Amino acid sequence: MLSWCCKKFDELTAKELYAILQLRSQVFVVEQNCAYQDADGKDTYAHHLMCWKDHQLIAYTRILPPEISYVESSIGRVVTSPSVRKSGIGKILMRKSIETARSLYPQAFIRIGAQLYLKQFYESFSFIQTGEIYLEDGIPHIEMLLSF
Repeated sequence: MLSWCCKKFDELTAKELYAILQLRSQVFVVEQNCAYQDADGKDTYAHHLMCWKDHQLIAYTRILPPEISYVESSIGRVVTSPSVRKSGIGKILMRKSIETARSLYPQAFIRIGAQLYLKQFYESFSFIQTGEIYLEDGIPHIEMLLSF
């Protein structure tokens, strides 16, 4: 059974924060072989959307208010555990992330910095590419925007 919750940074337990950092590191640093500064100072401004299964964090995003990463609100650090890939959880995670962002910031569009290989995935949620390809930590990215 899946359990979803969304918390502000100050509401996270030590166990939840550890699980978030562990999953992000597992995927973004180890799996993608990318040394980068994950603790970028933005987590304290974020709402953290988590999906748990059997006490294991299996999916996560952080949702930032406008004016932190972009003029618009944003969804980032989109990650699913390798153990649940191809199960559809990523699509559920994005739907819930968009719903949560719109609930928290109803007047704001949503901008993301997406890894280029996931462009079609994000387009399936009506995000549109708004800029040229750029490298972030050696990985091709694009900015994408979801309007109303």
